[in-house]
Amino acid sequence: MKIEFSKLFKKEKNFKKKDFVLDALFYWKLAVGGAFVLIIASFIFGYLLFSKINTEPDLLNLNETEQIPIIDQDRMLRVFEIFQKREAETIEILNSPVPVVDPSL
Repeated sequence: MKIEFSKLFKKEKNFKKKDFVLDALFYWKLAVGGAFVLIIASFIFGYLLFSKINTEPDLLNLNETEQIPIIDQDRMLRVFEIFQKREAETIEILNSPVPVVDPSL
């Protein structure tokens, strides 16, 4: 009986297919589908926003003395107060004396 040591310690070659394989085509389809859904959703959102903004006031039901109710009067007055405060602060800064005297003058 002849024992062949070369066959005993020889490594068998296994040509198995690996289990973990990325399906690139699936991910491309997923990316394109997601982009398509995002584009459609943005069109729908834009249309709804446009239809909400695009309303005109009903001028037939207003009297001649009433103003068109586009901007709230209180909100506009608050904005004017903010600008008046900023104007007063600017005038105060411009009229105040310079705190540091330049020695070169």
